[in-house]
Parts: sequence; C-alpha cells; structure tokens
Amino acid sequence: MNMLNRESFLDVIRHTPLVSMDLIVTRGNNDVLLGRRLNNPARDSWFVPGGRIFKDETLVSAFARICNAELGQEYPLSTAQFRGCYEHFYADNFAGIPGISTHYVVLAYQLKLADEPLHLPTHQHDQYQWFTLADINDNPDVHEYSRSYFF
Repeated sequence: MNMLNRESFLDVIRHTPLVSMDLIVTRGNNDVLLGRRLNNPARDSWFVPGGRIFKDETLVSAFARICNAELGQEYPLSTAQFRGCYEHFYADNFAGIPGISTHYVVLAYQLKLADEPLHLPTHQHDQYQWFTLADINDNPDVHEYSRSYFF
C-alpha cells in the first residue's frame, strides 16, 4: 500500500470522509481495552483501537493489519463480530491545521480475546487499560465516540 504524503492526505481529509475500522476488544467479563490517544483527532482521550482502511485494501486485510498495528498481533476478521457503521466528526485533524475537520465512516468490530497477555504498541497510544462498562460510562476522559459503542 502506498502511503500519501502529508499534503495529499490533508487534501483528502479536507474533501472526503475517511473509512476506518474500530476494534472493540473485550475479554473475560466484558472488560474493554482502551488506549490513551497520542495524536489528533481525540488526542489525550481514552479510545478503542482502530485505523484507516487503505485504498485497494480488502476488509479482511485491513482488519489483520489494523489488529497488528494496534494490538501487536494479527487476528482474522472471521473471529470478530460486526457491531455496526458509525460516523465520527472532529473539528480538527492529525496535523493540527486550523479549519480542516476530519470525518470518519467507521466500521466497528468486536473482538473477544481470552485473558492472554498482549504486547501493545505505543506509537498511537501511550498507555492502555481494561475498562468495565461502568468505568467507560463514568470516566470523562473516555471519548464520546468510544462510549457510543456501549450506551
């Protein structure tokens, strides 16, 4: 997959929605894995892992790649349950340039994991935590878009 340069990617964000996948990762008693985001949009918020789908990438390939990038391990799409299609609108963008909003069309998939140790990458999130549904509901730092998957 060819990555766009910064200016081309900003132009895409300026004019079109991005298509992405969010991973609703649960374990055991339905605790949910959230990471504290390092980048805009939604910087410093607790958010479910996820990522963009690239042009000419199948959903099966995108799911495996995003799992590897966000969870440190590939999982097949066949092990996940589709939870729905969502829209996320942000007033800002990855580059912090004023006046350019970001619009995502998000395919949400739930991935149920065993209580296994994960080796989570830290390039998108500086920390991870397992949250109960009550924690998600009560913590003001959990982003509203992640919260919307549960309430």
